Amino acid sequence: MAEKKSALAEFKDFVVQGNVIDLAVAVIIAQFFGAVIKDVVQFILQILAIPGKKGAGFQGLHFTVGGGNFQYGNLISDIITFVVVAAVVFFVVVRPVRLLLERRRRQAPDPESTERPCPACLSSIPKLASRCAFCTTEVPPMPEPVA
Repeated sequence: MAEKKSALAEFKDFVVQGNVIDLAVAVIIAQFFGAVIKDVVQFILQILAIPGKKGAGFQGLHFTVGGGNFQYGNLISDIITFVVVAAVVFFVVVRPVRLLLERRRRQAPDPESTERPCPACLSSIPKLASRCAFCTTEVPPMPEPVA
């Protein structure tokens, strides 16, 4: 019968799990990374600001219809901010991590897989095959795994 843990022991197990610690580190890094992104966006917004207006940005742009004031400059600013943040996240985080994972997958074949690539045509063939079913090239036998 499994031993019942106290609430404090369960909480301790929860806190020291890898996912919780990884999440805490990510939140802390994101907080400071957000400040850098904000500065980059402000710099880009100043470059893209209306030519001829010193210190002007998009935030002050608006038009009035009837009694309503429509501040479309904030929308432009928010769209530029979103695009810059998305680009930075994609090129600095997502793409490099994806490339690293693909490289790792290519280097280490799945040990439980029953297939392997043909050295001539790269199609998937059974590990025990001596000839490729697609290009009919003879393939060397796979070495037996060491147990």
